[in-house]
Amino acid sequence: MKIGITGGIGSGKSYVCKRLETRGYKVYDCDSAAKRLIRTSPEIRQQLTDLIGPETYHGEALNKAAVAKFLLSSEENAKAIDAIVHPAVFKDFEESGLMWMESAILFESGAIQLVDKSIVVTAPETVRIERVMKRDGITREKVLEWMSRQLPQEEVRRRADYEIVNDGERDIDEQIEIFLNNK
Repeated sequence: MKIGITGGIGSGKSYVCKRLETRGYKVYDCDSAAKRLIRTSPEIRQQLTDLIGPETYHGEALNKAAVAKFLLSSEENAKAIDAIVHPAVFKDFEESGLMWMESAILFESGAIQLVDKSIVVTAPETVRIERVMKRDGITREKVLEWMSRQLPQEEVRRRADYEIVNDGERDIDEQIEIFLNNK
């Protein structure tokens, strides 16, 4: 059985994945895989360069400023980049042989089609905001802007098969154990 783990920024999905890994479950990280593939795949490199222009890469390194400018200039541009990167990540996950996937955009990207069950990691909005401000050293306004670009937590909760609450009070390992015993 393949299982996808998702949750909004600051929910603690990476922490839950680390807890799973201490139990021997290796988790495929879609975000890290996308960054690796953008850096190493000649096909993605060529497609992104064709889409954005010759300024997409500086030598071997991705020109993040040029990509961000292109991506943020329109919804169509963001979708065009996603159409290049997401299928490559999906293929890489399938070839990895792993059964667990962490994806912040499990539903939005279509990655939900690759898994049998989904877990959403949730936390109160105030907790999420504080975590991200502390982790990234950014303002509350910037965190709220990032959160506004994601599916609302309630919507993800509604779509998911199981919820792990990471509010700093409930025991994460106990919730993981309940899921593992009932999956």
